[in-house]
Amino acid sequence: MDYKTAGVDIEAGYKSVELMKKYVKETMRPEVLGGIGGFSGAFSMEKFKDMEKPTLVSGTDGVGTKIKLAFLMDKHDTVGIDCVAMCVNDIACAGGEPLFFLDYIACGKNYPEKIAAIVKGVSAGCIQSECALIGGETAEHPGLMPEDEYDLAGFAVGVVDEKNLITGANIKDGDVMIGIASSGVHSNGFSLVRKVFEMTKESLDTYYDELGTTLGEALITPTRIYVKALKAVKNAGVTVKGCSHITGGGFYENIPRMLPEGINAKINLNSYEVPAIFKLLQKKGGIADEMMYNTYNMGLGMILCVDPKDVDATMAALESAGEKAYVVGSAVSGDKGVTLC
Repeated sequence: MDYKTAGVDIEAGYKSVELMKKYVKETMRPEVLGGIGGFSGAFSMEKFKDMEKPTLVSGTDGVGTKIKLAFLMDKHDTVGIDCVAMCVNDIACAGGEPLFFLDYIACGKNYPEKIAAIVKGVSAGCIQSECALIGGETAEHPGLMPEDEYDLAGFAVGVVDEKNLITGANIKDGDVMIGIASSGVHSNGFSLVRKVFEMTKESLDTYYDELGTTLGEALITPTRIYVKALKAVKNAGVTVKGCSHITGGGFYENIPRMLPEGINAKINLNSYEVPAIFKLLQKKGGIADEMMYNTYNMGLGMILCVDPKDVDATMAALESAGEKAYVVGSAVSGDKGVTLC
């Protein structure tokens, strides 16, 4: 009897590491100390000593049941981007700069090429957010997970000078809400998606004119990463008063998280066009408007709150960063929460 007979292939683990090394190297920053394959990742904080009060911000998340699409489509090189996005977007919401990322892949059986494809996506997400992939873990769980399935989660750490933390505390009546377009469903609400659409290869390969692509390709589109967008706004001299990453819980849960007491976010639903994938999902599932806005980003992956005098500069900065943005509403005096109108 040996470990391989018990279901854990150490040699496959070694091969996975070798295959992923080239992707990991592409994410390196000057602050990363040591090579790939150590017991821990080391990252120098020397560069941040000039900050008055350097403050660490962190985020951890997974991809959720969107991974089921990767299994069905046998496409594993994008869910890593989702995993990074879900973590670094939260850090960007606080005004932070993501520094490094670690991933955790649990699988029923280690197929090195599949694991390398996942890490390729993680690497792509790290490159987009300019953070380093400094470590990770691939764990085989024979008998606990099906051989052809896996789960993926991650953890990111960033830094911000305390004075630049985005807290929402200074949002006042008359401030303006700016929404940044999402790339689609992102990584939330897929349990409902999988109830609405039949999860078969035939269904996912079906082409929809209104989507301009197949259902599967529309749904598996990676979560948009907004780190560079927020950095562009900051570099334009704009103080972002509040920031909300529209994830699980949609508008109703996430927008109030950036608001102080006594402020209501009034969002004009006619201020932008809801993407076709959400319209199709709502129609096919017979889903009420309130449930859609309580579950999905509905085309806005991030919402910023800025002073009225900074609207033009913010919009210009977002456009220069390659983002599509809309003035979607305003802050008004009232009970803390969000009003969709």
